[in-house]
Amino acid sequence: MFPEGPKIPALTEAESKVVDAYVAVLKRLGDANPTQTTGTYTALRAAQALVSETRALRDALTLMFERQEKEIHVRTMAKAMQSLDCERFLPRLGPPDDGASPDVS
Repeated sequence: MFPEGPKIPALTEAESKVVDAYVAVLKRLGDANPTQTTGTYTALRAAQALVSETRALRDALTLMFERQEKEIHVRTMAKAMQSLDCERFLPRLGPPDDGASPDVS
């Protein structure tokens, strides 16, 4: 048998696309963070992919709106993101916690 993972709340198809797209944006944003990478090429590729991911998020939100899903149910979306372990992206979104000061020229 498979181990039972966290339970993801029931989402509409459009809500599910929003969550998936938002998670992808978080990942790409962390990859593009200049305080979390050592190479410009890696950050450039992440930034280029971020454009596509944000378009997907926009399209998912547009789909929700077109389907008359005018409200975002914050608690449900938060539970879905917690179930998908979105907190793992948070450390990469800001500066490192190691106390390193930024380069000064």
